[in-house]
Amino acid sequence: MPPLPLLLLLLPSLTRGLGLRDTGRRQPECGPCRLDRCPVPSPCPAPWIAARDECGCCSRCLGTEGASCGGRVGARCGPGLVCASRAAGTAPEGTGLCVCAQRGTVCGSDGRSYSSICALRLRARHAPRVHPGHLHKARDGPCEFAPMILMPPRDAHNVTGAQVFLSCEVKAVPTPVITWKKVVGSPEGTEGLEELPGDHVNIAVQVRGGPSDHETTSWILINPLRKEDEGVYHCHAANAIGEAQSHSTVTVLDLSRYKSLHSPIPADLL
Repeated sequence: MPPLPLLLLLLPSLTRGLGLRDTGRRQPECGPCRLDRCPVPSPCPAPWIAARDECGCCSRCLGTEGASCGGRVGARCGPGLVCASRAAGTAPEGTGLCVCAQRGTVCGSDGRSYSSICALRLRARHAPRVHPGHLHKARDGPCEFAPMILMPPRDAHNVTGAQVFLSCEVKAVPTPVITWKKVVGSPEGTEGLEELPGDHVNIAVQVRGGPSDHETTSWILINPLRKEDEGVYHCHAANAIGEAQSHSTVTVLDLSRYKSLHSPIPADLL
């Protein structure tokens, strides 16, 4: 009988010869590929894709991102995906969900952003193939694009002493700089743009991220409203890629004059 140290040295090669990993899990016994012995392939239902089995021989269906995996049927995930366990009570016992092993948004060579590198590869798999590698990862993170105004400011009207609120929702990568400007006239009769809030103590401008990814919302509050606040207000967004703008009109009614003409005052003007 060989000495114990020699047996320890031979153990890894013996387990590989038996089709076992060092962890003791049984691996498929891959012999010569006999396509005539493979099950008749059938179209894979979404979200599954057709791929070769562990031995690279017979065709089988593998799950893409979001597909169920594990369980009694032993459903497997596609390349680059792992089977992650789900919260208790959300799926049959023993089943998981196929998730991408590399998390994070990526920018594709087609200029589109993908939720993960796995989503990009799936798109490349089904897209018309002009040439190998036609669709690939251009860089990590979302693709850059010029600002787009999703929700422009709306026209507003109110009486002096009340308040007016204007908001502007923008989507862009990288995050844009949003500024508010008012159209002002000069003694010469020309028009220009005054950046706000400037010296106006009754005007406040704020910016926050959201409500969705890569979106920024800015708003301007005029309180108390004065007659000279009447005019056209521009929302301007810019980043390194480009810029966009939109505008709205604020109409101000003199409260004392309005009272003499209308009684009572509508609630929406208070």
